[in-house]
Amino acid sequence: MGQFNILVLPGDGIGPEVTGAARRVLDTVGSKYGHTFSFSEDIVGGIAIDRYGHPLRVETVQAAKRSDAVLFGAVGGPKWDNAPIRPEAAILGLRKALGLFANLRPITVLPGMEGSSPLKDERVKGTDIIIIRELTGGLYFAKPKRRWTTSQGRRGVDTLRYTEREVERVVRVAFELAQGRRKKVTSVDKANVLESSKLWREVATEVGMDYPEVELEHALVDSCAMQLIANPTRFDVMVMENMFGDILSDEAAVVVASLGMLPSASLAGLPRFGGGRVRTVMGLYEPIHGTAPDIAGQGKANPIGTILSASLMLRYSLGLEIEAEAMSQAVEQVLKAGLRTPDIAAGGVVVSTEQMTEGIIQRLV
Repeated sequence: MGQFNILVLPGDGIGPEVTGAARRVLDTVGSKYGHTFSFSEDIVGGIAIDRYGHPLRVETVQAAKRSDAVLFGAVGGPKWDNAPIRPEAAILGLRKALGLFANLRPITVLPGMEGSSPLKDERVKGTDIIIIRELTGGLYFAKPKRRWTTSQGRRGVDTLRYTEREVERVVRVAFELAQGRRKKVTSVDKANVLESSKLWREVATEVGMDYPEVELEHALVDSCAMQLIANPTRFDVMVMENMFGDILSDEAAVVVASLGMLPSASLAGLPRFGGGRVRTVMGLYEPIHGTAPDIAGQGKANPIGTILSASLMLRYSLGLEIEAEAMSQAVEQVLKAGLRTPDIAAGGVVVSTEQMTEGIIQRLV
């Protein structure tokens, strides 16, 4: 039986509601399987700006490094749009500080959820994708990055830069995961225009030679965006640079009905299973949705993305594969029973955040 230290960073908006729901489910798992999850909590994002003048304190980073994993809510909101340092700097800073270079975003249409998507049932049925987003490079981090004013007017620049090592390590994660799935990797780039993408394609091809049993295809990001909606079941594992991953994974929410359904795992490496041994890695786990300030505090938030993120945490950072599967199955069962938060209603029984959480807990005990 294990004892694990988890840092919870609820953030802003609906963040406290959904992380609170995930904590309750984790406590239930701990009770059932004999584990102890020790939670500590800190503030990040807009609320930290209000209290400390900065979205991410050094003390918070240190606490994250001492933890077995981090459960994150969401940060940001209109209140801080003009803040000198935006709330989103908290999550960017944590990714860098913890070396979280691979962001895994499962895009799965669970049985019975086909009718909740705005796309045709037959188009989304059976969709099971993992989007892997490179997380610590590219436009969001590279320098120079600045705005300035000249006699001709205002200007701005962002730099898209990648090294061979940054590309190689995240692409290798994609191939390793694909080996245990349907053995297909789609590497997404813009190699017809961007030099960084030409490098990306070259390195992806080289890495692919180490995995002859895995099919590698290259896809331009614009045509890939179309195919993700037109024919999502053709994809298995997709890997791409930071901004492309940010955009395409949000687009993929249309396939599964709502951003509230989508979890993510930001990892400092690739965990390995098998042979009776488990290698776990440090990770930060969060739903991919935002703070949704318009519904905060109203009990309308969908906790499933965060609960599934906690399931990924059990699997990748804590090595609790059976427990992780039990959480995922509880979510699937509650959806089969017809329970729906407002964002995925589509004819189901509309329930609150609390009721959805309780429904999942009942299927775990």
